[in-house]
Amino acid sequence: MAALRERGVAAARDLCAFIDRSPTPYHAVREVASRLVAAGFSELGERDAWAVAPGDRRFVIRGGSTIVAFVVGAEHPALGGFRVIGAHTDSPNFRVKPSAELSRSGYQQLGVEVYGGVLYSTWLDRDLSVAGRVHVRRDGRIERLLVDLGRPVARVPNLAIHLNRGVNSEGLVLNAQKHLVPVIGLGKEADLNALLARAVDAPRDAILGFDLCLYDTLKASLGGLSDEFIFASRLDNLASCHAATAALIGAAPSAATRVIALYDHEECGSRSAVGAAGSVLRDVLARIVDVYPGREPQAFARAMAGSLLVSADMAHAVHPNYADQHEPRHAPQINRGLVIKSNVNQSYATDGATAAALEALCHDVGYAPQRFVVRSDLPCGSTIGPITAASLGIATVDVGAPMLSMHSCREMAGTLDVHLAIETYRRALS
Repeated sequence: MAALRERGVAAARDLCAFIDRSPTPYHAVREVASRLVAAGFSELGERDAWAVAPGDRRFVIRGGSTIVAFVVGAEHPALGGFRVIGAHTDSPNFRVKPSAELSRSGYQQLGVEVYGGVLYSTWLDRDLSVAGRVHVRRDGRIERLLVDLGRPVARVPNLAIHLNRGVNSEGLVLNAQKHLVPVIGLGKEADLNALLARAVDAPRDAILGFDLCLYDTLKASLGGLSDEFIFASRLDNLASCHAATAALIGAAPSAATRVIALYDHEECGSRSAVGAAGSVLRDVLARIVDVYPGREPQAFARAMAGSLLVSADMAHAVHPNYADQHEPRHAPQINRGLVIKSNVNQSYATDGATAAALEALCHDVGYAPQRFVVRSDLPCGSTIGPITAASLGIATVDVGAPMLSMHSCREMAGTLDVHLAIETYRRALS
C-alpha cells in the first residue's frame, strides 16, 4: 500500500507541474506537445500529405487549443480498430473582451466575459493574471504568440461585510456585468495592448488581436494530512488530459491504433472547429485509414465498428457537507479510483457493454470502479462522450476521477486517483 501511495504522490506532483504550465488551453496543448515530442512523437500538419506506418507516433494540432495524438497500430484500422481517449483542454474562467479597458471611480478595470459554468464567488479576492495568445503582424505576416504575464495583475474585490450586512444569511448574489469586473490599476484607462506588446517583445501597434483568459496565480499543490489531496485550478479537465497523455506515451504495443483527442470548447458546448462537435477527430481517423499501408474495403466504417472511446472527464465525488445531493449508492469517494458515469437520457454515452469493458480494465489494474448517476430530481451535466458517439458511431464509455469543487476557481481531487487513472487509460489503449 505504501508503494501505491508513493506512485500516487509522484503522479500527482507531475500533474501539479502540468497544470502550472497550462494556464490556458493554448498552453495546455503546448505542454502536451512538448511531452509527446520528448517521447518520440512528431507533428503532422493538416495541410500536409500524410504517410503512416505501424508504430509511427504522431500528433496534430488544430487552432492551437486542440490536439490529437496517435500511435499507429500493427493492424489496419479496419481490422484492429481504434482505442481512443477523449478529454478537454478548457476550463470555466473569465475571458478578456476585445475592447477591454475601462475606468470607473478612479480605478482601471478590465472587461471580461464569462466562459462556461463559472462558480462566480470563488473568483473573488484571488490574485489573478492574464494568459493566452496574441496575434502580431511581423514582416507582412500574422504570427500567433503565446503570452503569460505570470504575475498578479488583476483582482475582483469582495464588498466588505460592513456594506453588505445580509451576505451570510441571505447569500451572495453576483451580476457578471456589474460585480465581476477585475481591478487592474488606478487612474486613467489601462493600455492592455502596450502590456501585451512588452510581454511578447513586439511594437504596440503590431498587436492585431488576442485570445486571453484570467487565471489564479496560486500554484497547484498537494494537501491533506498525508498528501492525499490535490488543490489546484483547472483539474476539470486538465487532470484527464494529463492522464491521457501519460497513458498514450506508456501504452504497450497493440494491433489497434491508439489515439488521444484533447478538445477545446467543451465547457461551452463543443460546437466549434476545435470542439468535439467539429470534424477534427473524424478527419484524423479517416486520414489514418486512408493512408495505412494496404487496402481494405469499407475500411472506415469497419474501423469505427471495432473501436472504443473512453470519454475522460472529472466526476462529482460525494461532498461530506452535502451528501444528500448524491443518489444513494452512487456517491463516489476520492482515492477510490475512476467513476463510470451513466444517464439513460444520454447525457453520458455509457451503456452496459461499454461499462463492462471499463470495469474489466479497472479490475485488471487492481480496483473496482465506482458508479455515478445523478439524482432523479436534478438535471444531468454532459461531456464530449455523447457528441463523439453520435458523430462517429463509436462505442463509448464516460468515466472520470472523482473531485470536489468542480468549476470552482480552485478544485480538489485525490493523489492516488491520478495514478489509477493513468494506469486504467494505459490499459484501455493497449
